[in-house]
Amino acid sequence: MAIRVMTDGGADYPAEWKKEGVVHCIPLYVTFGGKRYEDVQGEPDFYDMMKTHSELPKTASPSPEDFLRAFALYPDDDILLILLSSSLSSTYAHARLAKEMAEETGVRSGRIEVIDSLTASLGTGLLLFRALEDIRAGHSFDDIVRRSGSRVKHTRTVFYLDTLENVIKGGRLDRTKGTIASVLSIKLVMQASEAGEVEVTDKVRGRKNALIRLIDKLEDARHGLEEKVLGIAHSNCLEEAVALKDRILQRYPFRHTIITDMGPVIGTYAGERGLLVCYN
Repeated sequence: MAIRVMTDGGADYPAEWKKEGVVHCIPLYVTFGGKRYEDVQGEPDFYDMMKTHSELPKTASPSPEDFLRAFALYPDDDILLILLSSSLSSTYAHARLAKEMAEETGVRSGRIEVIDSLTASLGTGLLLFRALEDIRAGHSFDDIVRRSGSRVKHTRTVFYLDTLENVIKGGRLDRTKGTIASVLSIKLVMQASEAGEVEVTDKVRGRKNALIRLIDKLEDARHGLEEKVLGIAHSNCLEEAVALKDRILQRYPFRHTIITDMGPVIGTYAGERGLLVCYN
């Protein structure tokens, strides 16, 4: 019996994790301009299309049946699902329902545990990374579930939007106010709250000032850095993500760093040149 780690399309993480088979992803459905984007990261044309369309891509959660099909692939394995915040998507609720349905059939010998990450993107991805470390270290399934649940409380996710266009298109910001803010070069710094919701923490003029504010928000990471992992996700701006990593590590020497693209689910709301920073 093995331990299997699963997630959904709201999580971002290095593509090699899936290629190596260490993470099984149940994708969210993203449709845009007649094309379906499920599990594709870092496609520049996705962002180019968003610039020219008046509406955002449509996103939809995987159904309970999607989760059941994934469970059926590993009937003898213990499965740990770490999923997109339940405050942002119905994915977690659908996975919980699928777990109950799978257990009622009695055909599985392996167990299923579902964890609400209370975050998204690479914030969820870092929880996956730490769970994979626990598996390699030989921890039991019960211990991995307990440790993963505890880390949710200690995972911090902050991010920066370079453009307000998608926030306007999504109806989260009045178009007139959004246009004025864009002309004034207002940038939003946001974070995942303790309840797993997205909240604006700062409105700053200019990208330079916004990135300074973003780095400042990592101040509470100073303690126990030898145990913490830094994650940076970007929407089509790898060079800027690497430069941000270098600036952060000059101030906060995390033990390990992960950089990855944002997938289409998170990229839909972040827009191009968005940057997300997280740690646990």
